Amino acid sequence: MNNLAPRWIRARRLMTGVLMAALAHGVTAHAQEYPAKPVRVVVAFTAGGTTDMLARSVSQQMAQRFKQSFVVDNRPGAGGNIGTEFVVRAPADGYTLLVNSVGPISINQTLYKKLNYDPLTDLVPVVQIADVPNVLVVHPSLPVKNFDEFVAYAKANPGKLNYSSTGVGTSSHLSGFMLTERIGTQATHIPYKGADALNDLLSGRVQFMFATIPSVMAHIQAGKLRALAVSSAKRSRSLPDVPTVAEKGFPGFAAGSWFGFFAPKGTPADVIAKLNQAVNDALPSLQAQMIREGADPVGGSPKQFGDFTRAEYVKWKAVVKASGATVD
Repeated sequence: MNNLAPRWIRARRLMTGVLMAALAHGVTAHAQEYPAKPVRVVVAFTAGGTTDMLARSVSQQMAQRFKQSFVVDNRPGAGGNIGTEFVVRAPADGYTLLVNSVGPISINQTLYKKLNYDPLTDLVPVVQIADVPNVLVVHPSLPVKNFDEFVAYAKANPGKLNYSSTGVGTSSHLSGFMLTERIGTQATHIPYKGADALNDLLSGRVQFMFATIPSVMAHIQAGKLRALAVSSAKRSRSLPDVPTVAEKGFPGFAAGSWFGFFAPKGTPADVIAKLNQAVNDALPSLQAQMIREGADPVGGSPKQFGDFTRAEYVKWKAVVKASGATVD
């Protein structure tokens, strides 16, 4: 028995080593092989909007880097909640991703009376793609040439101005609410569904709007709209000559939009890391295009993006409650 024991122990150790090596090889192979099939990139909004545009630009770069298809799947509805919940319920294998924005991630929890999920805990932040400031634009018929004249006109005409938004509780709506509150005047909010908000501004039916820069850049350049100020903490690289609301006498005013990749909770950490690295590698090649279209590339780590989204939730929760906005 004494002679057999060392052999048994050696055999067990050998088998353990083989199993550990196989396991390590399997983990490494999993990381190396991903993605081994097409990846679905869900956009919780309609095609042609800012979220969709950014998702398609980055997904194209991802496809080139991974030599695999990244297919954009638009699933709009309920302020982005339908597409967001679809990803929350999807398998956590890295083959269903979400490109989303400030509304569904940091605003809707407070805005909607009931959500069937928590976007801050049921999704894993992968990487922030871009910061997209809202820009205050007015119809040329409004007798103001700059932000100071707009403030003076709004104060002198309380209740006479109408502003459009892409829906109750959206960043567009809440930016307008924040501004009129800070100015100390009243204006009538008119919510629309999607592009109708911009269409009625272009026609002159409403006088002003906070819109994402990509959605109005061409109209600003064509002289169909006048850009007065951006809502971000610092000037946008896309509109460097347009001042921020903060620098025009309203310190602390920051109410922009942002966009990034998310994955279902439980997605393997190595997959998250691989996706994060790929987006960060892709952003420099997209920088000129994104700035030209009105978006400032960001990038960074998953932790940085997660910390940012949680801070945004705290900020917007206070604004939503102050505005009284609610959606069933």
